[in-house]
Amino acid sequence: MKLNSSAVSHFTLSAYMDTGPWRYFFFLIVLCLYVLIVLSNVLLVAVICVNRSLHEPMYLFLCSLFVNELYGSTGLFPFLLLHILWDSHTVAAPLCFLQVFCVYTYASIQFSNLCVISYDRYLAICCPLQYNTRMTSNTVVMLIALSWFYPFLAICSLISLSASLRLCGNIINKVYCDNYSIVKLACSDTTVNNVYGIFYTFTTVALVILILYTYMKILKVCFSGSKQTRQKAVSTCSPHLASIINFSSGCFFEIVQNRFNMKHVPNMLRIFLSLYWLTCQPLFNPLMYGLNITKIRITCKKVVFGKI
Repeated sequence: MKLNSSAVSHFTLSAYMDTGPWRYFFFLIVLCLYVLIVLSNVLLVAVICVNRSLHEPMYLFLCSLFVNELYGSTGLFPFLLLHILWDSHTVAAPLCFLQVFCVYTYASIQFSNLCVISYDRYLAICCPLQYNTRMTSNTVVMLIALSWFYPFLAICSLISLSASLRLCGNIINKVYCDNYSIVKLACSDTTVNNVYGIFYTFTTVALVILILYTYMKILKVCFSGSKQTRQKAVSTCSPHLASIINFSSGCFFEIVQNRFNMKHVPNMLRIFLSLYWLTCQPLFNPLMYGLNITKIRITCKKVVFGKI
């Protein structure tokens, strides 16, 4: 029987297991992780917004990154926490598409923010004399707006294409709603969806390549300079490189799971790999930047210990 996606009232998430009384233990772990993510990102956003000495382009771009971590986490964790406790792992179709929108825009904004940060570092290190003329306050606002606007526009188009499909089922083998899993349920032609999906993936891969190329240029310039310059470059760029590598790896695991048969992989490991890019990155970034960037670390200590 062929159904329009609008006629499918709910989706069933089949990756959840019956954990019995252990569900409360898993619930507590996930809740603690979510609380840590919220507290750490809110702290850094507040520190950057309140402290005028941090109103510089790099810190404003980081603030945008931390806001996105809060946005992405809110799109996943409350949903995940409820389903850990519930016996029935069904979700209404509109809420499922809403989560797809949140998760995918989070990922796109993440790559866009990291690309903007790499451009900022490139100007600061490779073109220091031109930095102030190129990275004006208007440029900062425009780059932040663009890093949020384009992903929202791109994912709206993606969701519109998926919502118009005729579906043959409603079982999603995940613990959260995923666009590719919905597309695989279609009994209508998905050529347009696949072409758009390839285009979307290509633009994301292009962003990653551009980011890595930018840092190669930065490191090349820095390592041809003095020892002090090299140390400063490494301390400035290492959090950004670690962030892009960590997030790209998590996304790669998720793409592999979607495209290939992973039944030979234990279910718990599949769930962990599926959630890694959505759960670890929002905590990884504030820890990485908060600990490695001296100005942020010092200001956070003053805030935490009440000296500011």
